[in-house]
Amino acid sequence: MKFWRVLASFVLATMLLLFPLSAEAANSSSMNRVAGYKELSNQDFSNQTLIGEEFSKVKLEKANFSNADLRGAVFNGAWLHDANLHGADLTNGIAYLVDFQGADLSDAIFTDAMMLYSTFDNVDITGADFTNAVLDGSELKKLCAKASGVNSKTGVSTRESLECD
Repeated sequence: MKFWRVLASFVLATMLLLFPLSAEAANSSSMNRVAGYKELSNQDFSNQTLIGEEFSKVKLEKANFSNADLRGAVFNGAWLHDANLHGADLTNGIAYLVDFQGADLSDAIFTDAMMLYSTFDNVDITGADFTNAVLDGSELKKLCAKASGVNSKTGVSTRESLECD
C-alpha cells in the first residue's frame, strides 16, 4: 500500500510542477482579492451527486456539502471556511491547497484522497475516515491530536485511518 501512496504522490507532484498555482492563490487571506476566484459561499450542495466535479479557485465559505457524493472530485485552491462536509464521500478525490478552517468533516470519507498543502485548523473530524489519504506531516499531527470516533459507513476509526498510533 505504501508503494501506491508514493506513486500517487509522485504523480500529483509532477502535475503540480507542470501546472502550479500562484503563491497568492494559496493565501486564503487574499482570497477575495485574487482575480478569477468564483464566489459560491453559502451554497447548498447537500445530498447531491457531484462525482468528478471540479471546484478550482472558488470560495465556498459556509457551503453545505453534507452527505454529498464527491467521489473523484477536485478541490484546487478552494476556500472552505466553516463548510459542512458531514457525511460527504470524497473517496479518490483531490484537495490541493484547500483551507478547511472551521469545517465540519465529521463522518466524511476521504479514502485514497490526495490532500497535500491543505490546512485543517479548528475542524471537526469525529468519525471521519482518512484511510490511505495523503496529507502533509504537520497537518496529520494536528488531526491526530483531535481524532476520535468511528465512521458510520466504513466502520473505520478516525485514529486508525490516520495511522495515529
